[in-house]
Amino acid sequence: YEAAGTAARQVDLPPTTGVPNTGTVPYTMQLDEADLAVTLDQEHAPCTVNSFISLAKQGYFDNTECHRLVDGNGLYVLQCGDPTGTGTGGPGYQFADELTGDETYTAGTLAMANAGPGTNGSQFFIVYADSQLTANYTVFGHVDAEGIDAVAGIAEGGQDGSWADGSGKPLTPAVIKGVTQG
Repeated sequence: YEAAGTAARQVDLPPTTGVPNTGTVPYTMQLDEADLAVTLDQEHAPCTVNSFISLAKQGYFDNTECHRLVDGNGLYVLQCGDPTGTGTGGPGYQFADELTGDETYTAGTLAMANAGPGTNGSQFFIVYADSQLTANYTVFGHVDAEGIDAVAGIAEGGQDGSWADGSGKPLTPAVIKGVTQG
């Protein structure tokens, strides 16, 4: 983890020793009124999961709006993880991708958003319908079927088209209240 940019919310860097690199760990993401059961994959993305858990424990994601909904052209994702709600905020550090080149982005995939190779920070996306993306985004977990349905329900409400690529802010509120283990 190396310093990069200004932190949207002040946090400590994730620990760099004793990082688990086997198995999975269950987490719950409270998104408005829905609890999304999330399984984080420590074996395939140990640094990413370590960062995500560190940020969650520090309350970084608490009461943050998911700022971008993409709902067409083969891409169906809800992007979250920026406390500023603008798509420009991060934790003040970045880290390398954890890619095999075989990543797929089927419904339920939890993956890191980035601005190019090695620029992972705090922003991530939840895939709510099978999507076509190049294998450039670290997959670090999965959301269960009920969670996918909840995110798809947000997507049904549409988005405002405020991003240059035709995506936009979800019209149905999508606020992460908290992220906790279990």
